[in-house]
Amino acid sequence: MFGREFSQDTPSFEFVWHRDKKDRDVDILYADSEWSFQFDDQLPFPLKSGDKLTIKSNIYHRLLKGKGTLILLIKEVN
Repeated sequence: MFGREFSQDTPSFEFVWHRDKKDRDVDILYADSEWSFQFDDQLPFPLKSGDKLTIKSNIYHRLLKGKGTLILLIKEVN
């Protein structure tokens, strides 16, 4: 389990399409405005504090930069 924090100042290369080798459960601990998440071939959706995501391995996805801060707690499942 590990935490990640993003802000308006986070470099753009952190927000590219990518896929992970393991399944991940993600808790959105804190999200200021306009942060979004997008799975491949789907429309982006807003992230809110208290949301939970499950990201399956080898599925392309990305974060879309918002305003302020985004804090995540990530647990690799397998």
